[in-house]
Amino acid sequence: MYSELSKALEGLGKRIEDLRVSLDIPHKERNIEQLEREMLAPGFWDNQELAQKVTQELASLKDTVALYRELRQAAEDLEVLCELGREDDDQGVAREIRTDLNKLERRVADLELAVLLSGPYDRGNAIMSLHAGAGGTEAQDWVGMLLRMFTRWAEEHRYRVNVIDLLPGDEAGVKSATIEVIGPNAYGYLKSEMGVHRLVRISPFDAAGRRHTSFASVEVLPEVDEDVEIEINAEDLKIDTYRSGGAGGQHVNKTDSAVRITHLPTGIVVSCQNERSQMSNRNAAMKVLKAKLLELELRKKEEELSALRGEHQEIAWGSQIRSYVFHPYTLVKDHRTGVEAGNIDAVMNGELDKFIAGYLQAQARKQEQQS
Repeated sequence: MYSELSKALEGLGKRIEDLRVSLDIPHKERNIEQLEREMLAPGFWDNQELAQKVTQELASLKDTVALYRELRQAAEDLEVLCELGREDDDQGVAREIRTDLNKLERRVADLELAVLLSGPYDRGNAIMSLHAGAGGTEAQDWVGMLLRMFTRWAEEHRYRVNVIDLLPGDEAGVKSATIEVIGPNAYGYLKSEMGVHRLVRISPFDAAGRRHTSFASVEVLPEVDEDVEIEINAEDLKIDTYRSGGAGGQHVNKTDSAVRITHLPTGIVVSCQNERSQMSNRNAAMKVLKAKLLELELRKKEEELSALRGEHQEIAWGSQIRSYVFHPYTLVKDHRTGVEAGNIDAVMNGELDKFIAGYLQAQARKQEQQS
């Protein structure tokens, strides 16, 4: 058992050393020293906006370096423990090492995945919008299932989920929902979920017990930082207020607190009804509108680059990205990467990491080929 553990630890040590290179730890350490010197300079705190940016960058660099050092030290500690346990042939220690090794491998895998996040907005929060396709109650129930799946994934990764807007289904499920997933790298990971999700199952709403196919679209947008310039003219906005609907206790249907904003030049419509006040709902809706306008601008630039390269690229949310089959067999398959999972219940409970990793790795290979 100890020889197997030693081999596993050797492999893990190599992966951690590779992270030192891919994360460029020496360069980050030099940047930390430079930024700390800047912060000690006279007048540094006079420009509060600049000072805030520097302190945020410094904190991010320190977090990355500290995490790398922590993983490296944990691996070294396990190697020492393994040598001591081998001398006494202590099987209890061996089991303890295996448990700690499994946990450490998962942490290293998470950091390896984070290295693949290279987009300008990957490190920030995500705004997700889910919409039921044709199919009535069946499709609406599917949106409710997906909303639960993404929420479970977020909770497992210690992200906070804020419901911005939710329109319940007529009989069951959800017609549409917009949520904010708050935490480091949320957009970088969840952008892999943008597209059409397909469900195949025996419908619980069909008395004849027939098999149904349902579709739901998932849109994922990066949350726009306050310092990102998105020009929105007040005269381009049509703002309507209305009474919130659905569950919500005494506050619901008593005041016109819900807000719907239409951006007239683009036709984009966003709404929010889950905050307590009209002003809070308006601020939340504007946050979503900014994200949608930013995404529209990014898509235009990507289409221009594709035209220059002579490529034809499908719009992600206009194509089916993944199928979830409950009957006649159980399988979840990502059509972009070929990644599959047979335990569909685990996937519906939020185990999405293998699909996210497959997507990010495929995108990294694509970028290497184009560069």
